Amino acid sequence: MSELYSKHAVKYDQVIQANIYNAMYDFPTMKTLIGEVKGKDIIDLGCGSGVYANYFVQQQAGQVTCIDYSAEMIELVKNKLGNRVNAYTHNVAEGLPFVADQSADLVVSALMIHYLEDLAALCQEVHRVLKQDGEFVFSTHHPFADFECSHSGNYFEREFIRETWDTVGEPVEVVFYRRSLAEITQALTAHGFVITALSEGDVLEEAKAICEKTYQYLTTKPNFLFIQATKC
Repeated sequence: MSELYSKHAVKYDQVIQANIYNAMYDFPTMKTLIGEVKGKDIIDLGCGSGVYANYFVQQQAGQVTCIDYSAEMIELVKNKLGNRVNAYTHNVAEGLPFVADQSADLVVSALMIHYLEDLAALCQEVHRVLKQDGEFVFSTHHPFADFECSHSGNYFEREFIRETWDTVGEPVEVVFYRRSLAEITQALTAHGFVITALSEGDVLEEAKAICEKTYQYLTTKPNFLFIQATKC
């Protein structure tokens, strides 16, 4: 796990509340795909500092379960939301053994699946915990954007990528997996999902006032991929 989500957890939480990539690109696009959540039982995979969980609580969701690998992130969630959510430190790569079959209406995962090597295993487990016609909504790195990081030059080869990001105002190393669009979609369809929406997102226009260069980049090149998949 990167220190971005442990050592720098508090700073990261502060930054993503108003930055372009998270607050003005990922979050609004995800909200559109997620839709109405009132009364729904939701699992937030890779919940981070609880931005989505807080939104679900505000929108009167049913039971909200937050799961993240980082103990520091889960501590932030508990401090913010207390007993309004169930929050667990857990590596989702090991499955969701404490989540009952067909217990969730919605599973949400914002910018997390690229940290997992085995996406097929995750899709199988998400299918298990979702109720019939439940939805899996997630965002991830866009395969075409990540291909710029490829060492092999083979778009279809899954690769382990190591980069340095300055999200919190200082360089922090982050590692993740680059994979093809075909691998993402096949992991879903092979495990009982129908893809009901696919988006490359829309950055909010107010981002232009913060950084015109970033705004122009996100309005002319794909950076994140957003998928809504329904259990069938």
